[in-house]
Amino acid sequence: MEDFENVIVFDIETTGIDPLKNNIIEIGALKIKDGKISEVFHELINPEIEIPHFITNITGITNEMVKDKPTIEDVVGKFIDFCDSEYIMGHNILFDYKFIKINASKYKLKFEKQGYDTLHIARKLLKNLPSKKLTDLCEHYQIPHERAHRADDDAKVTYELFLKLKDEFYRENTDVFVSKQMVYKIPKQSNITLKQEKYLKDLINIHNVDFDRNINLLTKSEASRIIDNIISKYGYVKKTI
Repeated sequence: MEDFENVIVFDIETTGIDPLKNNIIEIGALKIKDGKISEVFHELINPEIEIPHFITNITGITNEMVKDKPTIEDVVGKFIDFCDSEYIMGHNILFDYKFIKINASKYKLKFEKQGYDTLHIARKLLKNLPSKKLTDLCEHYQIPHERAHRADDDAKVTYELFLKLKDEFYRENTDVFVSKQMVYKIPKQSNITLKQEKYLKDLINIHNVDFDRNINLLTKSEASRIIDNIISKYGYVKKTI
């Protein structure tokens, strides 16, 4: 049975579009109970790497803003606890789901949900509209969206968009307003290598980097990104065998 009146609407901002290579920098979510907002979740997250300039240009989120914020290790469990509904909602929800799913898996947490996608609904019902981007759909429905590409505001306007679509189309298009089982099989990732582990520890010690993650839990790709980030900020150290 569908239940879009009891759903978690959420959005994330990230350092890029690849959930295996990029990191979450913001989560914003609304808890909808009986069709009304009952609770709000919002966290800026320290990605432990430099935020690319183009991401800052899009989101307005700077390295300074996140440097003292918690890491995803501290946030993902709290967010999953917040998501106490079987249903989630977002604009292109699979993108956001993949990032949460990967980070949940990393810390042995489950995140299995049914999803409503406002992008999918808009594509089905607004075929004559040239763009189905969230900002353009908000403009179409005259939904105020002053802080585009900030997770909390994007989550808010996504739910407002859903209500507009529902009011206009639901009566004759109930088949479009259905949830789908969220499916994402996480590709197997290699663990950090011994050479990477040693070199990362050398970088942290020599440059006195504040790093409190468990190095042994890093994947090979995560370790590579963190090493590159430290080198870009502080410089190389001679590798040891």
